Amino acid sequence: MRVNREIRASRVRVIDKDGNQLGVLTLLDAIHRAEQVGLDLVEIAPTADPPVCKIIDFGKFRYQQTKKEKESKKSQHQVKVKEIKVKPNTDEHDLQTKLRHARKFIAEGNKVKITCNFRGREMMHPEFGRKIIDRLCTELGDIAASEAHPKFFGKTLSVVLAPGAKPSTKKKV
Repeated sequence: MRVNREIRASRVRVIDKDGNQLGVLTLLDAIHRAEQVGLDLVEIAPTADPPVCKIIDFGKFRYQQTKKEKESKKSQHQVKVKEIKVKPNTDEHDLQTKLRHARKFIAEGNKVKITCNFRGREMMHPEFGRKIIDRLCTELGDIAASEAHPKFFGKTLSVVLAPGAKPSTKKKV
């Protein structure tokens, strides 16, 4: 954003501090009018023909801009990915506890990544881990849906559940 003498255009459309249009003026004339009032000439729309400039207090204007940006950041909710770890031989009670945690995370609007880690001989029967992950996905199916089918990454089988999402229509590979 250019101010006063930084403005490059020779002619500019000027708006005064009250919002009234003063018309198209030369740059020197516009700067002179701004200085008479004790304010700055700020280029608001540099791409317009001619560029639009406003007579305002630049320090106050910049302060209000940063204040608006902070307010807009406050209202945003960042979606986080929370992870639930299970093993192929996880017991029933432990699964119920992890299921309650996953429900809480999804209710807060976060995504949940369910990972099943295999160690040693557990890799011989990946269907046990897949059963557990499929069970958790169906139990959470009323409030969340998987973004994709469970996939292996090394010794880990994982799936990501998104809150309120539609079930994936991708085919199993």
